[in-house]
Amino acid sequence: MTELFEYEVGGRKFLLDKGKAKEAFEAKRVICGRNSPEFNVMPLKYNWAYEIYRDMEANHWLPQEVPMYDDIRQWNDDRFLSDRERNIIRVGIGYFCSAEGIVGDCAQTIIRENLTAPELKLAVGRHVQEENIHTESLLYMISSLRINPHEVSALFLSMPSVIKKNQTITKHLPKLRRELDLTQTENKQLFAKTIFGITQIMEGTQFFGLFLPILHLQREGKMPGMGQMFRYTMRDESNHIELGRKLFLALLEENPDILTPTFKQELIQFMRDGIESEVSFVDDLLPQPIAGLSPDEIKRFVRYNANRRLMALGWEPIDDGKGKFIMDNPFPWSAEAIYLKKNENFFETTVTEYGKLSNLQEVKSEEELFEGIEV
Repeated sequence: MTELFEYEVGGRKFLLDKGKAKEAFEAKRVICGRNSPEFNVMPLKYNWAYEIYRDMEANHWLPQEVPMYDDIRQWNDDRFLSDRERNIIRVGIGYFCSAEGIVGDCAQTIIRENLTAPELKLAVGRHVQEENIHTESLLYMISSLRINPHEVSALFLSMPSVIKKNQTITKHLPKLRRELDLTQTENKQLFAKTIFGITQIMEGTQFFGLFLPILHLQREGKMPGMGQMFRYTMRDESNHIELGRKLFLALLEENPDILTPTFKQELIQFMRDGIESEVSFVDDLLPQPIAGLSPDEIKRFVRYNANRRLMALGWEPIDDGKGKFIMDNPFPWSAEAIYLKKNENFFETTVTEYGKLSNLQEVKSEEELFEGIEV
């Protein structure tokens, strides 16, 4: 006779077959676990993934929610924006065209397709959906401002620093493919490196070098709609970074053969290369300061975020090449600008809650999951 028990998570109750629930829980792994079409999201093993998924869901936004009237007026007024400010916007859109495609494709075809636990697939699937929203926001900006997307893409891709950025990615992730034999340590390391490179380097470090100048323009009352969409995008990216961090750590915990001393140094060098290519990009993006923003400050911001990513993994920070460790945020206002709530007024600072995330307790073992239930 089937024995049922009530399982509660996030304020929701589920009636589960105890035997099948135990079997599903035991078979869950980040990679190389049971990969079946049956419904086996519950019971959760990786509660943090579901929690981040719910957080991303609560932050849902659509580009059409953001008015672009002032942006159109400012963009068409030659007196309102300087040439350097216009260059930031053009390069920003060109960057968006290139980077979002890389991130979305890798998240879908490399990361999600090689995961086996369904709650992990659920969370990364939401990540991919948000990349689609970011692409839609790009189309909305291009259409509103009547910018030629091919022109800005060509401008972006012709910059020497962008060529260097692309070379950094292809150098460190040269063999990405949809199906990897993840029983082999070498392929496990490639998979781990992909998660690290996409979520901690590209999204977690490099994106900040470009997005910050656009947020600065919005802070100065310029291109408010575009700035708001970049703020929403960066808020999404903060969840992607955390999802990638936890996924990376869970992968290492279940597969101790991955993080050899040599491989760890390879990842740290990947981060160093990512930082240096982004620092070069800042020189191309902003060769001279604009009011309230200097290239050196943006470079420090990039290094600061890189060290945040490394330290969040329990690793040591890296210096700037001159023996100095950048540990303080040179732009304290950036945290408030990025981590806004869903219904924050576009031009004010009033904040209202869009959704309230349920408190979820992480399950670390089978015994903890079935505590109080005779198994």
